[in-house]
Amino acid sequence: MFRTCTTTARRVPFYPSALQLTRSSFVNGRVHSRAISSSHSLTTHSWVERLPLNVRPYLYLSRVDKPIGTLLLFYPCAWSITMASYALQLPFTTPLTYTCLFGIGALVMRGAGCTINDMWDKNLDKAVARTKERPLARGDITHGQALTFLAAQLSAGLAVLVQLNWYSIFLGAASLSVVVIYPLMKRITHWPQAVLGIAFNWGALLGWSAVAGSVDWGVCLPLYASGVTWTLVYDSIYAHQDKRDDIGVGIRSTALLFGERTRPILGALSATSLSLVSYAGYLNAHGTPFYFGVSLAAVQLARIIYRTDFDQRQSCSQGFVDCGWSGFWIWMGALADYGLLFW
Repeated sequence: MFRTCTTTARRVPFYPSALQLTRSSFVNGRVHSRAISSSHSLTTHSWVERLPLNVRPYLYLSRVDKPIGTLLLFYPCAWSITMASYALQLPFTTPLTYTCLFGIGALVMRGAGCTINDMWDKNLDKAVARTKERPLARGDITHGQALTFLAAQLSAGLAVLVQLNWYSIFLGAASLSVVVIYPLMKRITHWPQAVLGIAFNWGALLGWSAVAGSVDWGVCLPLYASGVTWTLVYDSIYAHQDKRDDIGVGIRSTALLFGERTRPILGALSATSLSLVSYAGYLNAHGTPFYFGVSLAAVQLARIIYRTDFDQRQSCSQGFVDCGWSGFWIWMGALADYGLLFW
């Protein structure tokens, strides 16, 4: 469901000026060295490769070929929307409408977050093996073009946000400052994953307010805290991919902070996250299906933490992607409980 496959190969960069440079470099049957040096762009086996060359760098910049980030942002929204609909016993058209709306919002705002991150980290990405092929780091698009694209992304996000009530509009706008400063945090604290969690799980508050008109803080605060601790789990696994490079470039992360204690710490964080979401479910008077979903999420997280080799990049990448299923099962539990209302 979440798996993506990428390989690297040499070809003409996405940016049109590089194409013009290559064409103009063929003189008298000879290939100038500058044309060869510019032919180093990234090729993947994703659907993005079927699109026009000048479109691809923007899609790679927003990571649309890697949907796991969008899903991780979307699931706390889906939890909250479904739980609010259950609490208020609303018709199925309500969660259906808001789930679609928040799905679009998650896709747009996750992409905007990636653009902001890469604009902050353009030079840093060049020094890290896993990120040096990103469009900004490789020069496929300029900083100005990225800024224009970001403005378009934020405008699209605003268009989604204004579909909500005024309470939700102000609540959603309040999260933007955290999104902007997150890339800076990796330079000044070992806890950038916590800052990401604060931003990435705002939907646990926003989803409820969109459906109900205001936030039920008694239910939503433990739900939100559950999402934050869940983010610490999956993003710490993700950070282990780059820990050797991070030491060299001065980047901090929970992966470096936890070190050899990563497995027991992530186990404790997972237990905390699942306990908090269970408590939110208890406060919201959920039934057996909800807790069955939480149990499946617990099995999934336990399997990931047990199997992941934190010193092996591919294992960490797979563990990160697999964490998405834990959020999915929590949503399915809440959705099943809500579905029983109609019986």
